[in-house]
Amino acid sequence: MKIAIGCDHGGINLKPFLLKYLQENGYEAEDFGCFNGESVDYNDYAVKVCQAVKDKQCDLGILICGTGIGMSIVANKIKGIRCAHCSDVFSAKMTREHNDANVLAFGERVIGPGLMIEIVNAFLTTPFSNGERHVRRVEKIKALEEKNFK
Repeated sequence: MKIAIGCDHGGINLKPFLLKYLQENGYEAEDFGCFNGESVDYNDYAVKVCQAVKDKQCDLGILICGTGIGMSIVANKIKGIRCAHCSDVFSAKMTREHNDANVLAFGERVIGPGLMIEIVNAFLTTPFSNGERHVRRVEKIKALEEKNFK
């Protein structure tokens, strides 16, 4: 499984722990930046990761910023992306199982490396349930993307 990774300066310290976890657990990671602690706009990195997931260059995406909120807002503006902002293991598991989320966002200022690994593991190892009600609900999410709300 190939995972797209992106962070801004607010997530730069957690990213090495994430990359190490992915490598040690047999995942391929594509790192879209950022690559140092200089201030950058999170939007740019969220778009890169989500485009890779949308175009099926990567199977899933993971975004890290200070809180995870900005990244998740941007990600959910991109058609075909269902990004979940998670700070706990249960939510990470449920968003894969019930929502078929394809991008995970979290904040370095909110969680530490140990909890991050638990959240990422839950996200990456939990399959979509494919239950009738969950499929129906995900299809409704996709249909909303086709509407032009003004």
